Amino acid sequence: MHNPHMHYVKRFFPSLSSLLYIFPLKASAEAYVPTSPPCTTDSCKHGYRPLPRGRRRSLSPPSPPPPWLSPQVDLPPSLTPGPSRLPIIGALPLVGAKAHANLARLAKRYGPIMFLRLGSHGCVVASNADAARAFLKTHDAQFANRPDPLSARDVSYQRQDLVMADYNPTWKLLRKVCSLHMLGGKAFAGWAAVRRDEFGRMIRSMHGLATKGEPVVLSDVLVRAGEHPRHGPVFDTHGEESNKFKNIVLDMLTGGAQFNIGDFFPSIAWMDLQGIQAKMRSVHVRFDAMLTKLLQEHEASKKERQGRPDFIDKLMENRVTEDGQTITDVNIKALISDLFTAGTDTSAVTVEWAMAEMLRNPAILKRAQAEADAVVGRDRLLEESDLPKLAYLQAVCKEALRLHPSTPLSLPHFSYEECEVDGYRIPSNSRLLGPEGVGGPAGVRLDRFVAGGEGAKYDPHGNDFEFIPFGAGRRICSGKLTGMVFVQYMLGALVHSFDWRLPDGEEELDMEEKQVDHFQGRAS
Repeated sequence: MHNPHMHYVKRFFPSLSSLLYIFPLKASAEAYVPTSPPCTTDSCKHGYRPLPRGRRRSLSPPSPPPPWLSPQVDLPPSLTPGPSRLPIIGALPLVGAKAHANLARLAKRYGPIMFLRLGSHGCVVASNADAARAFLKTHDAQFANRPDPLSARDVSYQRQDLVMADYNPTWKLLRKVCSLHMLGGKAFAGWAAVRRDEFGRMIRSMHGLATKGEPVVLSDVLVRAGEHPRHGPVFDTHGEESNKFKNIVLDMLTGGAQFNIGDFFPSIAWMDLQGIQAKMRSVHVRFDAMLTKLLQEHEASKKERQGRPDFIDKLMENRVTEDGQTITDVNIKALISDLFTAGTDTSAVTVEWAMAEMLRNPAILKRAQAEADAVVGRDRLLEESDLPKLAYLQAVCKEALRLHPSTPLSLPHFSYEECEVDGYRIPSNSRLLGPEGVGGPAGVRLDRFVAGGEGAKYDPHGNDFEFIPFGAGRRICSGKLTGMVFVQYMLGALVHSFDWRLPDGEEELDMEEKQVDHFQGRAS
């Protein structure tokens, strides 16, 4: 005979319906009233028979099932929302050349956490502060690895550097050494005199050009000024060696920023259809020869620098740690490559964008100059110790970092294993882009970072996920302190020392961003 409770249980537990005849449910006394003595036939095993049609009462809902049969179960995580994909190429056409802008547009449609299939790879995008916090704080350890782009394999010495290495003991050792001897607060302060001399040379060089009425190519000046003040001179700053070094760094940056089809379709990567891997291998051979020569010369001349060692000397002196770990020559060369390619160009790019925005908004430039004049005066150059007093300059720098991050897609995080984040299933071998990689509201709005603005207290060093220009979590940029000081120092010196205008005959700046790559950049 039909069990009146069968439908109720099947609705929630179809696989448990067979248990009804082992552990039958008791009917509600109100729901089914016996109209005759209990049935004892084989066809009616539960002691009650339903009311005949036409005699049914208005009944209350059946009693809930006992706790051991509760329908409240943990549902599997949902698939992450995202755009549909085309066969083979996935969502690559939706990303395009200006990936950071296109991802920001897609995020408005699909939400703060979305998943895209890009060729053979998956990519999850966390596009707001809450989503970034879930990945880079709650699940930080899982996403502390890096993907393995083809164009970076040779120049990173097969991922034996700080930027491209996975999260492992060697990476932790390199990070510790960098912080202790190069990028940490105490080590960075030790090179303050070098920075003052180098920036003073930059200002004098620009003043000489301005006196002659010659234009200044700002990008060249900034890159030259930023080559060595972080950690002391390594290459000759103004000679043939310096020019060779700058050309190699430029080749590394442009080659690494190209779209490489092999990164998205590993099965054809060996073909090197665009020749990018061959180019980067050639660049690596040239740079490695320079670095090998540099280490040999340092070893031969270390007695001449007793009492004033540079950061390479300190690396070589501390290559064996207390617990027996060793930093090899390959690690040292990879670190030098990271420091020069990751630091010099990124700071210069941010300063150049900030100057461009101020030229488009002369009122901002005038206010920054007035603040610098009030704090520094007109009888000396701006110094690093003046920066904490220049609140408006700091707001300009933060807005420039927000509008024009030096690496618009940062460097992706990577998870080898499947996981669940905020109820969404994230497949294994997924790349992660944070909010620093998908852009923010367009248009200059300095009031957000000045006193009283919603971002005035935002810490750019990874503690406030609303503003993380250097990333966050375990893989936050090792040079976050040096990068922020450099941007503020260089921009402040330029604003305080000169008046600025566009070249003759030009009324508008071309603010179009050059094509940037697909998920590469620099951080650590």
